Amino acid sequence: MLGSSSTTVKTLPLKRRLCFLLKLVCFVSSVLIFCEFLIYYVVIFQCRWPDVKGGAHISEKETSASVLKTIFLADTHLLGEIKGHWLDKLRREWQMERSFQTALWLLQPDIVFILGDVFDEGKWSSPQAWADDVRRFQKMFRHSAFTELVVVAGNHDIGFHYEMTTYKVNRFEKLFNFTSGKLITRKGINFVLVNSVAMEGDGCAVCRTSEAKLVALSHKLNCSQQKPNHSNKRCSDVEKLPASEPILLQHYPLYRKSDAECTGEDSAPPEEKNIPFKEKYDVLSQEASQKLLWWFQPRLILSGHTHSACEVLHAGKIPEISVPSFSWRNRNNPSFIMGSITPTDFSLQKCFLPFESRVFTIYCAAGALLVILVLAHVQLLTPPFYFAQRLISKHKAV
Repeated sequence: MLGSSSTTVKTLPLKRRLCFLLKLVCFVSSVLIFCEFLIYYVVIFQCRWPDVKGGAHISEKETSASVLKTIFLADTHLLGEIKGHWLDKLRREWQMERSFQTALWLLQPDIVFILGDVFDEGKWSSPQAWADDVRRFQKMFRHSAFTELVVVAGNHDIGFHYEMTTYKVNRFEKLFNFTSGKLITRKGINFVLVNSVAMEGDGCAVCRTSEAKLVALSHKLNCSQQKPNHSNKRCSDVEKLPASEPILLQHYPLYRKSDAECTGEDSAPPEEKNIPFKEKYDVLSQEASQKLLWWFQPRLILSGHTHSACEVLHAGKIPEISVPSFSWRNRNNPSFIMGSITPTDFSLQKCFLPFESRVFTIYCAAGALLVILVLAHVQLLTPPFYFAQRLISKHKAV
């Protein structure tokens, strides 16, 4: 009987320790699941598709079914084998994958546009490194047959103008079925894809080809928008396209002096806003910008490259939206743009992803609480009520 009683006494502390360990495992697992999975649902669930401007005036044909639900994101910068540390790759790619997959599941967009710099080292990656980067991209940005993914070339994908070669351009175009001057028409809405790296204006082979395609497409669009009584011989044999004014999609922004006029919590930091932009490097040249505006007279322009948000008006009437980077490596507060678009109107809304600083704060708070619990359990940290009880006992003894 005495031996049995002794065994029971030894078993009780062991059960308590195992129970405490199980509670710690559940606590740590809960924090990890929330910070690495559930937080994306909590944050993106709050995003809503914007109502199309002038919704009360939409005609019967422009019902909700005719509204194109579009997502625009930019500058994912998937790290390569040269500059990319494995831990940095693992962390950033997991964040972007979870954000993208959660957005697809919750928002169900019709089409997603990535506005360049998909890869960080496409401008110099070997065929083997390129194949590895492509494999990782296709896993991260996988999508169903109900959502279309369209990618525009950026300088990190094919190189700056002085690094750009026909081989790199063809490699990118083959992968993403992209060409400068390509028209994508969905639900009567015209999107014009531009290889802005090729808008150097120096007559290089890639530049000449790109500009020729843009000029030809401009002619088609202009002819399609003419009224019947204004038709002329130049448009008589031209293929007619939807008469909707086009939306221009490219990587480089059109020319602006700096980000000094940009506002918002995800605009450039104050110390960077007044730094002058370099033409053909930070933004397109004034000449190339004027060409695109003159050729297409777009109703909206979306671009990336700067990693920060900005909204400017060109010619006093054409809005350009610079889409911030989608990667936490470039920003604490990444985001993407949600667009509800019809052939005549559009409405845009920004959807922020989880702030990395907040995730870090949650981890720090959870870590501090975990340390306190462990120290209290092993009695290295006296709980407050025990401390108060001891003070009271000492006071009575005196």
